[in-house]
This record gives sequence, C-alpha cells and structure tokens, in this order.
Amino acid sequence: MAAPEFVIEVLSAGTENERRDREAKLKLYSIRGVQEYWIINRQLKQVEIYRRQQAMLKLVTALLYDAETITSPLLPNFVCSLSRLFV
Repeated sequence: MAAPEFVIEVLSAGTENERRDREAKLKLYSIRGVQEYWIINRQLKQVEIYRRQQAMLKLVTALLYDAETITSPLLPNFVCSLSRLFV
C-alpha cells in the first residue's frame, strides 16, 4: 500500500496520544516514504515540519504563531500565515 506524500497531524490531548504522534507515527511515516509531515500543536500554537532527508523524516523547523508563514515544496504557491491556523 502506498503512503501519501504529505501528512498533517493535529496533536490530540494527552501525553500518550502526543507520544504516539511524535514517535510511532513519525517512524511509520518515515518507513513508508512520506515526504513531509507537519505536527500541529494547538496548545503551543506551533507547527513542526519534518521533511525527508537521507531516507528519513527529519525536523527542519518549528514555526510559532507570531507572524510566521508556512510553505511547502510539495504545495507550490501555498503560503499561509500561522495566525490563520490558530484562530
């Protein structure tokens, strides 16, 4: 079964759920060949961006709510202010 190129995960409440998203899902998506994985943390108003580098998903940046914009090489012409995500 083929994996998507791009995955967006909104963290669920709870330590165990967060651990699953940050560890188990990250590892699974990395193994399956996902190219980009965003983890959205509503409490911190933060987006962590993981991109495929050397056959693994690696954290490339963590963007915070205050005036940052988010883009992706997989989504040409897409630009979104983080303030719009956390309304």
